[in-house]
Amino acid sequence: MSTGSGLIDGDDGLPASEVGAWASQKHTYLNRYLDASRAARSKYLGAGKAGATFLDLFCGPGRGRVRETGKWIDGSAVAAWKMSLEGKAPFTKVLVADLDEDRRDACVERLRRLNAPVEELRGSAVEAAQTAARLLNPYGLHFAFIDPFNLGTLDFSIIRALAQLKRIDMLIHVSAMDLQRNLDANISAETSAFDAFAPGWRKEVNLRQSQAEVRRQVVEYWRSLVLQQGVWPATEMKLITGANNQRLYWLLLAAKHKLAHKLWSAAANIEKQPRLL
Repeated sequence: MSTGSGLIDGDDGLPASEVGAWASQKHTYLNRYLDASRAARSKYLGAGKAGATFLDLFCGPGRGRVRETGKWIDGSAVAAWKMSLEGKAPFTKVLVADLDEDRRDACVERLRRLNAPVEELRGSAVEAAQTAARLLNPYGLHFAFIDPFNLGTLDFSIIRALAQLKRIDMLIHVSAMDLQRNLDANISAETSAFDAFAPGWRKEVNLRQSQAEVRRQVVEYWRSLVLQQGVWPATEMKLITGANNQRLYWLLLAAKHKLAHKLWSAAANIEKQPRLL
């Protein structure tokens, strides 16, 4: 049954969401990275240590039913907590945020039922990122999963805020579909989603060229902004596709340490794929 906020009744009695089959792909790569990085994470665990945090800024309700198959799957924050337990390197703190209170409340309750050290951050993803940057132990190891609905929601202020942390890995969802479908609208609008995603892009991107080249330059400019924050964006990105093999989005790791990139490369198991643009 659907609820008033677009949610459905979950198989565990809490609100859930309907998701595409691609959500399982996304969580596979998330979990592979968390498993690959468990040894590094374990160095920050235990008495007297600074701790390791998982941060999910678009957490959703924490449970979803795959639209194509009817299968129930965990949301990203729940899946990440379970993976950290399985790897015997559990996060010392799980921070979740979602502007939709019903979704956030459901995710928090699911994590509490699993005895996770969960804390919720209220407000927008930008506000949550700024709060997290102030509250987290500056000497800890932190991982942020940034999984917005579109490019406009991937406000660059999120990355700017989290980049203040000394040890931060960010796995970021960059919407290839949004880049392709909404390019004309973003170019012609006085204020567009690109302005939040890559502030200042109009001064750096030559619009008098092919659409593919415009898209490439927008992304490359965004990558340069990430790098300016002292966070190295990986050159390797994992493409997530839909049922008809349409490009949906890419997962990109941005981190300050070479080990994180090495682990991501192994976890993503990069195969020869089409270019982003």
